[in-house]
Amino acid sequence: MKSDTTAFLTLVEAALAEDIGRGDITSEAVIPADAEMKGFIHAREPLVACGVAHAAQVFYQVDPGISCISHAVDGISVAAGGPLLEIAGNARSILLAERTALNLLARMCGIATLTRRYVEAVGGTQARICDTRKTPAMHRATDKHAVVTGGGCNHRMRLDDGILIKDNHIAIAGGVSEAVKRARDSASHLMRVSVECDTLEQVKEALEAGADVLLLDNMTPDMLSEAVKFASGRALTEASGGVTLENVRTIAETGVHYISVGALTHSVRAADIGLDAYVE
Repeated sequence: MKSDTTAFLTLVEAALAEDIGRGDITSEAVIPADAEMKGFIHAREPLVACGVAHAAQVFYQVDPGISCISHAVDGISVAAGGPLLEIAGNARSILLAERTALNLLARMCGIATLTRRYVEAVGGTQARICDTRKTPAMHRATDKHAVVTGGGCNHRMRLDDGILIKDNHIAIAGGVSEAVKRARDSASHLMRVSVECDTLEQVKEALEAGADVLLLDNMTPDMLSEAVKFASGRALTEASGGVTLENVRTIAETGVHYISVGALTHSVRAADIGLDAYVE
């Protein structure tokens, strides 16, 4: 398994190759090869900064001679018009990297900003906002970094991070109890066993079988409250499915420990940012 750093560099390499093709024929036609420029990447709307260093790495990959100065660190709130990254160097090189860097930075800022809104919406409750594995290919590490930057927490990074028995596992194993038993027989004593539950009957069965975490899937607030009562002192609880900014507070007030939100990564709106260049 690749390290997060190696995976990121592979992502950047693939993204640049996809965007550049045989070269930037517009810049080559219009801009002298030795032209220099400076520019700022600005926020064009209020946002939570995330991925500024990642964006700088894109420029370095294209041309190590490009200078990048960060004006925002991960996690800070930036007003519309605020600078994120200052760039200077060969004009052709900067424009070659521009779109790939902006795409990555806009996505990461968008995820961090949306996560912050969810975290603020459940403030004062014990619930923690977490992500899912619903991420585009190769963006897992950067997406999950952005969730943490926004104040959320990470669910599994990969399938080997933890045991989560879902509906298809239950169906094939022959039931909740049997699935939990098999998981217990194969797992380390340090590994938690999580079980996805669609009904309160499954909640009771999972608890009796010794589940450590209950993933309460698409349950109503009343069902969530009942499940939390059943699980009190016996297992952690996680609400999942159909979570929005409009209902997340109600879900949190049922007493669940975690709320997983696939929308943080699978359908997030990229933040509005842009590179404004000038020539000295």
